[in-house]
Amino acid sequence: MGDTVRVSTSTPVAADAVLVGAADVARAAAEEDAPGLVGEHLGVEPDDDRVLTHLFATLDPAYRGWRWAVTLARAPRVRVATVDEIVLLPGEDALLAPDWVPWSERLRPGDLGIGDLLPTQADDPRLAPTFLTVDGDDDEREVAFELGLGRRRMLSFDGRVDAVERWYAGNNGPEAPIARAAPASCATCGFFLPLSGALRQAFGVCANEYAPDDGKAVSVDHGCGAHSEAVVVPASPSPPPPLIDEFGIDVVGGPFGHEPGSVGDSDNAEPFGHS
Repeated sequence: MGDTVRVSTSTPVAADAVLVGAADVARAAAEEDAPGLVGEHLGVEPDDDRVLTHLFATLDPAYRGWRWAVTLARAPRVRVATVDEIVLLPGEDALLAPDWVPWSERLRPGDLGIGDLLPTQADDPRLAPTFLTVDGDDDEREVAFELGLGRRRMLSFDGRVDAVERWYAGNNGPEAPIARAAPASCATCGFFLPLSGALRQAFGVCANEYAPDDGKAVSVDHGCGAHSEAVVVPASPSPPPPLIDEFGIDVVGGPFGHEPGSVGDSDNAEPFGHS
């Protein structure tokens, strides 16, 4: 395979003829570093004056698409190439790991487990400062908490809109398959507990333990088959009182009051007829 020159810098650099002809030196250095794993010569890349890199394919099956890069250099007025470095570099079709993504961007709903902590950024757009913190004693803070105060931050307008859009478009909204097949909406269900505040007109919480959304926020136009008025089961009639004949007597057993068995009538060694 003929040598090809690929220039990776914006300023063209002439390939040094001595270094271009030193492919055998570069291959010998690569073979010494990785015996049996150096393949065909792929070309050269001039790096600077009297600095050039020879590229060889790698035969390592774990590094498909990678290539050995052997950089050669020579001093001025010296006709001998010197090995500068040997590295394994990825090619255009090399298998590479995906770009690193910060954990805060990799996190997905449901990833948080027991004992895990999820720090919230100070400038989280979903939250806004309340300016209603209480710095008094325990009694004052308890009263403030009962009145809804005491939190340093609360949902911002953006956070509230984000939650509403997520809930309404998710499995607890009107377009969920179970809602489309429901006999009626949650707004008319006796197990529907409306939220307080601005979300009262759009969302509530299901309180039916047999419903799939029990304990979850659902939209007013959501629904399921556990609607309180879906099928009203009629109450079963009370059973009639038992009839007792207080005058008749039924004699059970033979003339001695019981059927013949392993214990005689005169044998009272075992109580209750046990043997």
